[in-house]
Amino acid sequence: MAVTALYSAHYRSLVRLAVLLVRDVASAEEVVQDAFVAIHGAWRRLRDPDKALAYLRQSVVNRSRSVLRHRAVVEKYAPKGLPDAPSAENGAIGELERTAVIEALRALPQRQREALVLRYYGDLSEAEIAHAMGISKGAVKSHTARGMASLRQVLEKFS
Repeated sequence: MAVTALYSAHYRSLVRLAVLLVRDVASAEEVVQDAFVAIHGAWRRLRDPDKALAYLRQSVVNRSRSVLRHRAVVEKYAPKGLPDAPSAENGAIGELERTAVIEALRALPQRQREALVLRYYGDLSEAEIAHAMGISKGAVKSHTARGMASLRQVLEKFS
């Protein structure tokens, strides 16, 4: 089955993409699993099966945005005064958080971070990024350029 082949070939790279967006391995795996479940259910309605990977990437980006929105709401209404205890997620992604690049990337606005992750990690073209993010190619260029300028400034401080 085509979905199984897609899963075998692209699951890990989609999880890595989601980790960079949601900053948490467990949530990233869930986002990717949900994207595969959705494409499996919609496979017969898919107009062009050759674009299934692009559909999956877009689904992962959109679902990652939803996870981040949900987190923001939960954090906003979380009870105050709870002791700060390290979470299990901190241990799972500790290695990723140790690099200056990841930290600098996290400091970027969401759209800039998404554009850079899709461009330099996902190795997507501007057109593919525009499609995945639901924006124009010009906006992709703008977000990418601004994100790179911000990263340079932050990383120069570490040098």
